[in-house]
Amino acid sequence: MSIARKILSNTAWQFAAKFIVAAMGIVVIKITTTYLSVNGSIAAYGQYLAVYEYLAYFGIIADLGLFTIAVKEMSKDEDNIPKIIGNVLTLRLMLITVTMLLAIILVFFIPKYNYPGSRIPLGVVIASMTVFMTILNGTITSVLQTKFQMGRASVAVILGKILSVALMVYIIFWGFPQDIDSGFYMLIAAGIAGSMLMFVISAYYVQKITPIKPRFDMDVWRDVLKQSLPYGLALMLNTVYFRIDSIIIFFMRGEEELAVYGPAMKMLEQFTILPLYFMNSVLPVLTRLIKSNSEKYREVIKHSFDLLSALAVPMVVGTFVLAYPIVFVIATPDFLSDLARGFYGTDIALQILIFALLFQFINVLFAFILISVDKQKLLLYINAGCVVFNLVTNLIFVPTYGFRAAAVTSVLSELFILIFTFYYAKKHLPFTLPLKNFAKISLSGAVMGLVVYYLQAPSYQYLQNWNVVFLVPFGALVYGIMIIATGTINKKTLALLKK
Repeated sequence: MSIARKILSNTAWQFAAKFIVAAMGIVVIKITTTYLSVNGSIAAYGQYLAVYEYLAYFGIIADLGLFTIAVKEMSKDEDNIPKIIGNVLTLRLMLITVTMLLAIILVFFIPKYNYPGSRIPLGVVIASMTVFMTILNGTITSVLQTKFQMGRASVAVILGKILSVALMVYIIFWGFPQDIDSGFYMLIAAGIAGSMLMFVISAYYVQKITPIKPRFDMDVWRDVLKQSLPYGLALMLNTVYFRIDSIIIFFMRGEEELAVYGPAMKMLEQFTILPLYFMNSVLPVLTRLIKSNSEKYREVIKHSFDLLSALAVPMVVGTFVLAYPIVFVIATPDFLSDLARGFYGTDIALQILIFALLFQFINVLFAFILISVDKQKLLLYINAGCVVFNLVTNLIFVPTYGFRAAAVTSVLSELFILIFTFYYAKKHLPFTLPLKNFAKISLSGAVMGLVVYYLQAPSYQYLQNWNVVFLVPFGALVYGIMIIATGTINKKTLALLKK
């Protein structure tokens, strides 16, 4: 199989898995927002979100960028896979154990989390196990990523998610339909079962390639940590600027406003992982081409930019136009805007936040270019600057404007990252971007947006807000036709894909 087909196959499996998982994630948002919206109050859902937002900071410390560095190092010399994965596994086990224990201890000393009637501390204790198993799974699947076998990891993810969602459905509709307190904790526990199944399946496939056992080679630890620390710290800062708005909203505006902001953030999270899937597939090839001084790396970057842009643009345009019916489908009417009484809902948050997606998709490409040329330390400085900007802006504007200020700040933060990652990637590796194709993609997205916008009113007469079920696939069809009509995809491209 050619390099291009390996990348496309590996990425296609992950995209397909993410699509399925995202669909199930939307189901989870719908049933949890409905279940935890008690007597007109959405505070319980705000607590549910607060548990995972809190743990996200500790989870990224345990991650430390080791997945990406492991893939990079194993790609250089596949004979060293057992040694590298064994040592990375040991480092991850130590990190995740310490960080989860620290998270559990600290949550009981934070008054905003630990108050009479709060479900957050015990929720953190339970959810920490899910984070533990998820990060452990991510460690061993770096082997499958290196060997272009992420289809197997995708099977594990899907089956694990199916189990979690099935348990959540049981808990909500049959197990604890009236007992919200017990149901709250059981919903979190459902994630443990799913993550454990995911790990067991992944381990089964990885064992076919290399033994899964911890190793203690200090030289490898030193080398891996030397590379991963700058990138890992950059990821931590990335998590801070991506999630600090939720923490600030929780502390300054309360759990109900976090509950309104939360579904929009959850939806964004469903999609932000897609460029990482793709670039993790590209990284081994890009690293080899740069190491061998092959000019083919330029084509890899061009095609990567095209694909990431072609995926992001229609999602941004379509979500902006259809934000209101989308939120109607995934949540409850309590989350929708009512501007007549001055209530800004999740749909407003989604319309603003979705613009961050375009910048996120593209800046991942530039970040991975820096990683491939061993300049990941620059990401640390870029993200540190972004954190300062994000934190200051949120602290100034969130108390007055609430989640709207937080959403705008998130968009500007992603633009900040994009500008600087592009500048430094271009500085350290010569490449050009196919801007003509990007213009065609943007035109196709604009036409799709106009068609969907003008179809909203007539389709509402028959389907009301459920018209989104018709408008999304129809918009995708219009976008596909435009991509072909503008020549973004031509006979040569189709022939290449077929080959």
